[in-house]
Amino acid sequence: MKKLYLNTGEFNTIFNDLSDSFGGDLTTNNKDYNLAIKSKWAKGKISGTHFEKEISYMHFDLMFHNDVSLSIESFQGAPLFFAYCEEGSLTHSFGANGEKKNLKKQQTGILNNTSAINTVLYFESFKRIQFSLIIMPLTASLKDESYEVISQLRKMFTNESGNFIYIGHQNPKITEKLAEIKSIPQKGAVRNLLLKSIMSSILELEIAQHSYNYATMIAPFMNLATRQIGELKRISHMNFAEVLHSIGFGSKSYIPKLLKEKYHTLNKHYPENSLAKTA
Repeated sequence: MKKLYLNTGEFNTIFNDLSDSFGGDLTTNNKDYNLAIKSKWAKGKISGTHFEKEISYMHFDLMFHNDVSLSIESFQGAPLFFAYCEEGSLTHSFGANGEKKNLKKQQTGILNNTSAINTVLYFESFKRIQFSLIIMPLTASLKDESYEVISQLRKMFTNESGNFIYIGHQNPKITEKLAEIKSIPQKGAVRNLLLKSIMSSILELEIAQHSYNYATMIAPFMNLATRQIGELKRISHMNFAEVLHSIGFGSKSYIPKLLKEKYHTLNKHYPENSLAKTA
């Protein structure tokens, strides 16, 4: 088994480490990263888009030529990872000797690790693996527009031990949103706005799914998100400023304001997290 180590620092550091580990060809364009891999260790590609101090997206489409374990550095203030398996499977453990859990096709894995024990992922040789990863920072001050959303994510998907993992069936609506990401035809600024909008919708779907009032909350939010994405596609010929104004992204407060206006204070609407938390 080939053992690899990944530093979870800056986004470009992650891609540089992956490139060094697999011998890939890394190209970058503004916020977008693309790593093409064709070496004795693996074949495939890893792509990602990073929004400064905000949500990030990565997609993996790989086949390893050996069994591989990937040890991912943990640290205080580590982000929240949402993993969506599209093909194949992978295995997770906290530390090399920890309990192993499988993430399979059409399943969702939610992970946060702020302990002293690394996260370890295991991949089988000669089996194609495809999965998407949404990375959400959990550090925010009271002045940040995203404070309420981040507070809710912390309540649901972290615990005192620092080792949180949830694995369950993938929400069909999230599956649809992931398919939308792959079908985005635009490039550049418009593509990034579409991507950010879809990822924000996915996070709200996760919050709603793991909350008691799923049915009442999700319908109006998803209807609004669908209308906005359709409008974005229609106005893709407009310039950047016009697009920002038309979809309400002229301010960073768009998503938090939407939630606050629709549901007042999020923290008052949700019960204590009842998900199983693994120490």
